[in-house]
Amino acid sequence: MAIILVIEDEPPLLVLAESLLKQAGYLTIAAARVAEAQPILESGQELNAIFTDISLADDPEGGLKIGRLAGRLRPALPVLYTTGRGVTDTMIQQFVEPSAFLAKPYTGPQLVTAIANLLRNNPAP
Repeated sequence: MAIILVIEDEPPLLVLAESLLKQAGYLTIAAARVAEAQPILESGQELNAIFTDISLADDPEGGLKIGRLAGRLRPALPVLYTTGRGVTDTMIQQFVEPSAFLAKPYTGPQLVTAIANLLRNNPAP
């Protein structure tokens, strides 16, 4: 069963994303800030993918920082980025590979499909 690190600073959206992923059969670990997600990435915790909001309350580019940290610590770990504020070419250039983008607002099926596609195309080692 795949384990997804979900990083979202808006509590209702965090609960929703976790619920949707759990209903689809994934295990989830939640974080609301960079400071909560970083120790998880640095630990030996098994992870198969990250789903992160680009803009977090403690850092407007927190999701990008998490992606870069994951890229250094766990190079093959897929990252699904999201935001409701739109993305610029500069942001997209900072996405680590493998990655995908899912715009907010998203539906449950869109989230589950995006994660499934990312995992299928980029299985973590």
